[in-house]
Amino acid sequence: MKDRDNNALNRMARSATLHCLTGCAVGEITGLVIGMAIGLETGLTIFIAVALAFVFGFALSTIPLLKAGLSFLAALPIVFAADTLSIATMEVVDNLVMLVMPGAMSGSLSNPIFWIAMPLSLIAAFFAAYPVNKYLLRKNKGHALVMKYHNSDHHDKA
Repeated sequence: MKDRDNNALNRMARSATLHCLTGCAVGEITGLVIGMAIGLETGLTIFIAVALAFVFGFALSTIPLLKAGLSFLAALPIVFAADTLSIATMEVVDNLVMLVMPGAMSGSLSNPIFWIAMPLSLIAAFFAAYPVNKYLLRKNKGHALVMKYHNSDHHDKA
């Protein structure tokens, strides 16, 4: 029974981390591409990428809550509580990898080092956020707050 519970927890943590990674990756890549394409300095480019990672990450978690019947204002605190620590962890690790990999943040979008570093940084971010999500789920926090609304008939219009 304990193995089954641990396997279920691992699956939920993996799912929560992949879900978070999707939003983070879309926002992160979009922000880095925008910043590099228009020649912004590295700090401003990272700021835009992090901001967009949070926007896309939160948006991906908000959509199922809206479909479950929650109002936008009722969904926001749930999403913030569920995703903030996971997204923050991913963003710290992702951007550290991009910053320490020589040449990843310098040059242009045609720089192959950027396109090699990006998936490596996202993989590192996944492995950093996975234990965070697993811990939060074990404490009935993080994505556990959102999961009860997935595939439910909850129609709280608060």
